[in-house]
Amino acid sequence: MTDYSNAPELKASALGKTTQYASQYDASLLHPIARKLNRDQISVDESALPFKGEDTWTGYELSWLNKKGKPQVAVASFVFPCQSTHIIESKSFKLYLNSFNQSHFESEEAVREILQKDLSQAANTQVNVTLYKPNDFACLPFTDMPGLCIDELDIEVDVYSPQDNLLKGKGQDQVSETLHSHLLKSNCLITSQPDWASIVISYTGRQVCHDSLLRYLISFRSHNEFHEQCVERIYCDLMNTFGFEKLEVYARYTRRGGLDINPYRSSEQNKTPYAIRTNRQ
Repeated sequence: MTDYSNAPELKASALGKTTQYASQYDASLLHPIARKLNRDQISVDESALPFKGEDTWTGYELSWLNKKGKPQVAVASFVFPCQSTHIIESKSFKLYLNSFNQSHFESEEAVREILQKDLSQAANTQVNVTLYKPNDFACLPFTDMPGLCIDELDIEVDVYSPQDNLLKGKGQDQVSETLHSHLLKSNCLITSQPDWASIVISYTGRQVCHDSLLRYLISFRSHNEFHEQCVERIYCDLMNTFGFEKLEVYARYTRRGGLDINPYRSSEQNKTPYAIRTNRQ
């Protein structure tokens, strides 16, 4: 697999480097990274994406000062369409949010508007931002993962880098099913820090051998790639192998630095139909 971790825009990011924490609001801290860097590796043409979807980030550590200097806190939801040309490098996102901590703002709505403007400009698309007061976030309670969990399958595993040839069909029967696993782990492209996720795969088409799917998901365990890139790789490997009539892949990653990232890719729709939050988030 091609190593693209030394691409100039990745080397210029804050990941893996000692950084100064800004004490005042600073939009320049945001570091966009072109989605094309990964999509070229999996032969995805950005002018004709083979999927739809979005990336939903949750920010648990957002705070600012009101005009009287009193701290305000909120939980934020940031939704990036997968059609955007850029993602935001996660450490730069965290540094940017930290820059609000000692900055005064007129109102919560003023904060939301600034976040939406800055992130939309960085990602080169319209980003939707919603702020929740801590007591309001019951609107997204912990939930069960949909479908059948395949984690209890008694399999042997000895491959820890993704290989699409691990995926096998189970006969020629056409089925519609939803499966999930909590065993997805990959690593940050730059720092190699572990990224942990639960993943939902829903499809219509030739039945997948569940053993092979679990081996394939586990094979990401030593793989270095950003969250969004892993999900797109999984989607493309599944679609290219099985030619599904319909396919959805949705990963709920655990938080790091006060942020979780939850990419959704679908053959059918841009917005995730799942209201999921795992107890690891």
